Amino acid sequence: MERELLITGMGGQGVQLAAQVIARGATLEGRHVMLFGVYGGAMRGMNTDGTVVVGDAPLQAPPLVSHTWSAVAMHDKFWAPVERKVRPGGLVLVNDATFETPLDEERYRVLRVPATDIAAQLGNELGGSMVMVGAYVAITGLVALDAAVEAMRQSIPPYRQQHIAANDAAIRAGLDAVDHLAFPAWEQEAART
Repeated sequence: MERELLITGMGGQGVQLAAQVIARGATLEGRHVMLFGVYGGAMRGMNTDGTVVVGDAPLQAPPLVSHTWSAVAMHDKFWAPVERKVRPGGLVLVNDATFETPLDEERYRVLRVPATDIAAQLGNELGGSMVMVGAYVAITGLVALDAAVEAMRQSIPPYRQQHIAANDAAIRAGLDAVDHLAFPAWEQEAART
């Protein structure tokens, strides 16, 4: 079984870090993983997308997926190309603090998390993507909390180590902000609820 995740947003929102954390977390749990990042023409303010494919066997998906089981949207500015790829019945998790575009809630399941607001309440204005990581892993069970936190620790470069504690708190706040296993990735996860 393979599960695809597309994460989209604007440069500077932590999209690539979020994708890396989920991919690395799945790797730490022994799953097969593919990670692919796409960057717009500028560091901040342009589009940035991350593709993560996680499977329980060697992956068949290509590095750029044409359809996805789930999507995380940090901002709606570059949402349209990703929206077309969400399978009917798929999961769309949006940062409700920055997302204003109407969504097709009959075609796919939409869950909203005010990630930027939650991060700001924690004093971590740049931690919205880590809040979304926590929410995503809670909702899907694609990766366990401990694996996501350890993956974040391993993904932070040495010159940014001062952000680890704040990112840990942001992941846990995202986890606490949503219903757990509301959209389970794996059959055994669904059986536990």
